[in-house]
Amino acid sequence: MTEQATTGTRWHLTGDWFDVCKCAIPCPCTFAQPPTYGDCEGVLAWHIREGTFGNVRLDDLNVLMLGSFVGNAWAREHTDAYAAVFFDERADERQRSALQNIFGGEAGGWPAEFGEMFGPEMRGMEFAPIRIEIDEGLGAWRAEIPGRVSARAEALTGPTTPEGARVQVHNAPGAEVGPGQVATWGRATTDRADAYGFTWERSGKSSKHFPFDWSGPDEQSG
Repeated sequence: MTEQATTGTRWHLTGDWFDVCKCAIPCPCTFAQPPTYGDCEGVLAWHIREGTFGNVRLDDLNVLMLGSFVGNAWAREHTDAYAAVFFDERADERQRSALQNIFGGEAGGWPAEFGEMFGPEMRGMEFAPIRIEIDEGLGAWRAEIPGRVSARAEALTGPTTPEGARVQVHNAPGAEVGPGQVATWGRATTDRADAYGFTWERSGKSSKHFPFDWSGPDEQSG
C-alpha cells in the first residue's frame, strides 16, 4: 500500500511498551530532563495486545527499536539521534504495511508526534523474529532478537517498597508512549545490542514499562 492510500485509515492499538537504557535509575528522560550521562542509548520494545488498521488485525505483533541521542530530546535540544527498527517477521504483507505506516508516522496519532520530535536518522529497518514477554503483575519484562538484541528487566524494589508493590510514576513529563499512562520502574538485568552500528552490553541501569493506547489519524486515545 502506498502512503497516500493509508494516511486516512483509522487505526487503534493497545499494548505494552518498555525500554532498557544507559541511564541511571530512574532515567531522567521520563521526567523530560537530560540523560544521566549527557547521552542515551537503549532498546525500545512494543507488544501489541490488540490492534486494527482499517480491517487489518495486528493482535500479538511486536516492534523493537534501537536508538541513541545526545542532549534533552523532550526540549528538542538533542543532536546525533539515530535509530534502527525491527518489525515482527510473523506479520503478513498487509500487516507489515500497517505496522510500517503506524510506526513510521504516516498514519498520524502519537507515533507521528513522537517521531517528529525525536527525528532520528534511520540506520536500518527489517523484519525479524522478535520475542517480547511481559509478566502478569509487571514483575519483569523482556525482549529478544536472537543474536542481535537482548533486553531484560525486573520491577524495581527496595527496603521500603511493600512486598509485591510496584514503583510507579503518574503523569510523567516525558512519557515515550504519550500522555495519560503510568510508568512502572525496573532495573535492567540484561541490555545487549549488536546491530546497525549499535553495540553495547551492560546491566543494572534503568528500565521502565508503560502501557500504550493509541489511535489515528485523529488524536490518540489514552
